[in-house]
Amino acid sequence: MTLDDYQQLAARTIRPGRPPEQALANWALGLTGEAGEVAEHVKKHLFHGGPLDRTAVVKELGDILWYVAAMAGAVGVSLDEIGTTNIEKLRRRYPEGFEEHRSLNRAADDT
Repeated sequence: MTLDDYQQLAARTIRPGRPPEQALANWALGLTGEAGEVAEHVKKHLFHGGPLDRTAVVKELGDILWYVAAMAGAVGVSLDEIGTTNIEKLRRRYPEGFEEHRSLNRAADDT
């Protein structure tokens, strides 16, 4: 499955009828909420001594992907385009792969 295939299939589960501003707010808040749930699993693993619940993390990451797909569609961009744009940025930022000095000395406009 490609990212665009996922985006198309995920779009079938978007609740219709919300004004665009409300939909964007819902997806942005949902995205941050799901990221918080991933962080909670990592916290429990690192600081509470439990095993990392991989199954739960995978499910939460899937929820994050759904929200990203929904927001991308709302702003008229495909997940494949987002992925391609991000890889191009990373190649410019880290042409030889991650290097700590490049991370610490990034230009202000390198977002």
